[in-house]
Amino acid sequence: MGNQFRVEVHESIEELRHRLAHARSATTKERLQMLYWLKTQAIRTRQELSLRLGRNESTVYRWLQRYQQGGINGLLEVKTPPGKPSLISAEVTNQLKERLSQPQGFNSYGQIQQWLAQECQTVLAYKTVHKIVRYKLQAKLKVARPRSAKANVEVQAAFKKNCQT
Repeated sequence: MGNQFRVEVHESIEELRHRLAHARSATTKERLQMLYWLKTQAIRTRQELSLRLGRNESTVYRWLQRYQQGGINGLLEVKTPPGKPSLISAEVTNQLKERLSQPQGFNSYGQIQQWLAQECQTVLAYKTVHKIVRYKLQAKLKVARPRSAKANVEVQAAFKKNCQT
């Protein structure tokens, strides 16, 4: 039979149960379940494992190789790509953050866009400026709440005076 692959699980059944109970992601649970089945000898072949897990045999083989080479930490390690580099430098981000924290702030994202072009020589799309300010820096624009032009100041003052307890 070609390419037999025997792997010995070094962790105890109790440790695997504990890790399985406290696993947060589905990928971690899936891989721990595979080790648990191998340790308890509920499943003995890669073919059975692949059927039970709903994964291809080559995937199971790759997981077992990773376990054999790097142990349980090597098996559970999920590699994530670094992602796209930021369009603005850390220095410009710090300047923007400082400017946003000032009391006058900005009234619109278009105004931030213009400020970045003039002060930092950084040209960004409106959508990019919005994402950076709103989600990355978690800042909000300094826009005053709207007031009615018909509001009577004396009536409001009297209301506030009578409502205080």
